[in-house]
Amino acid sequence: MKATARYAWLVLPESERKAFLEAVRPGVSPEHFERIAAMTEAFPEILDLLNRRDLSVDQLRKLVFGAPTEKTATVCPETQEKIPPSSASGPRRKGHGRHGNLAYTGARRIKVNHPTLHAGHACPDCVKGKLRRQLKPAAAIRLQGQPPITATVHEMEVLRCTLCGKTFTAPTPAQAGTQKYDASVGVLVGLLRYGSGMPFYRLAQWQRNLGVPLPASTQWELAQEIACQVEPVFEALARQAAQAPTVHNDDTTMRVGELRRQIQAETKPERTGIFTTGVVAQPPEHPIVLFFTGRQHAGENLGDVLQHRAKQLPPPLQMCDGLSRNEPKATKTTLACCLAHGRRGFVNLASRFPEQCRYVLESVREVYRCDAQAKEQGLPPAERLQLHQSQSRPIMDQLHNWLEKQIQDKLLEPNSGLGEAVDYMLGHWVELTRFLKEPGTPLDNNLCERMLKTAILHRKNSLSYKTARGAKVGDIFMSLIQTCRLNQVNPFDYFMALVRQATEVKAQPERWLPWNYHDAVSAPSSPQSDTS
Repeated sequence: MKATARYAWLVLPESERKAFLEAVRPGVSPEHFERIAAMTEAFPEILDLLNRRDLSVDQLRKLVFGAPTEKTATVCPETQEKIPPSSASGPRRKGHGRHGNLAYTGARRIKVNHPTLHAGHACPDCVKGKLRRQLKPAAAIRLQGQPPITATVHEMEVLRCTLCGKTFTAPTPAQAGTQKYDASVGVLVGLLRYGSGMPFYRLAQWQRNLGVPLPASTQWELAQEIACQVEPVFEALARQAAQAPTVHNDDTTMRVGELRRQIQAETKPERTGIFTTGVVAQPPEHPIVLFFTGRQHAGENLGDVLQHRAKQLPPPLQMCDGLSRNEPKATKTTLACCLAHGRRGFVNLASRFPEQCRYVLESVREVYRCDAQAKEQGLPPAERLQLHQSQSRPIMDQLHNWLEKQIQDKLLEPNSGLGEAVDYMLGHWVELTRFLKEPGTPLDNNLCERMLKTAILHRKNSLSYKTARGAKVGDIFMSLIQTCRLNQVNPFDYFMALVRQATEVKAQPERWLPWNYHDAVSAPSSPQSDTS
């Protein structure tokens, strides 16, 4: 593949490329020179890769941008241990293969008795023994497909008198309900849109192709109605989250048409960004996820949540990255910074500064191995802290001394990428090593970032919210869905329980949280709301 005339000058012979770089070097900074040199070297290689017909797009993406993982063995391949290829008879890796019977928690289960034998009968084989029912039955699993939303049409017979013309219509059966849309339709629409990133228009297309039309406007009306019914639980979760000893927060950009028009109408807007904030609270037992979309930063949204915190409680431990906008201004917290963020600065530079980055990445890797050991042993926070103090503190002290030596001995350019990565870690060292001082401090903010992927998926697939109310509906659904997932609760069953008992949920939302709603369902109560 030949380069076009516009870019042909970048494809230079090696001698001309070196001469060009030497001519450029005096006029630019060392960091800019490294970037120019990298570009002149990379462009011909990319053209050569494009010229290979046996190369797939995924392979090209991996070669150009690197592997998606940031593991030390991948970033610094020289340190990767050789793993023998697995044989066909070896054990399968966890998470691969077919799902067992118990994995189908949402399946309808039908008990099938033996047609001729019963427990207590004599064994037909040996005649002497008696049959006993095994605790684990045999299972045959069958999966069937259908449209996400199904419909049933009840056709009532109509009789007409040939003489007087009067008509007689068969009564509508009770299973037809009193409303066209069952509550389960709005619940499933909300789960698809805000839990899996399925836009309304795409589901509308799908349903129309499968013969069960469901317009996008109708989907929005149904989802909004469900959000109004479960909003008291969202507010109760926010109050519960405020009491947690540890909170994570971070934000990502979002698009909201109504808010964007407001910003454009302002003469001098103080803030032009729109964000979705994720807050993950970690009480001792049940984690809580909250989403907030608007013009506020993560720190301001966290501050609003902590306004509900009991006065007698100490300041919570806050895990976030090093951005100042993540810290609440009016509420005091004990700040801990994400070790993965400090590490990532060296991941991005591993190809340019392999030896220096390898030392940092391998040091941090040992800390994570120590933390994994604590999780495997199920250590409580106090014992986990002791383990880190005995094993991780010497490693982190050596790393701190090494980082300071790079600056003091002028072993790197302060304004280079490596200098900025070193400066970031030294500038946030107290917060990065909070796990060596406070029990229960997480190493990183990865939990919150994983939760934010739900909002990013929505932004990617649906592009934007139309109104601020639409963003609020999305926040409510995403918060409850992700809280259910972290607590191993079926979100569909949970939402259905809330909408069928909407009156009681509004009166006492604290009794209808994901981890205790089963008790409220089984408790004697008023008749269920009519949601059919």
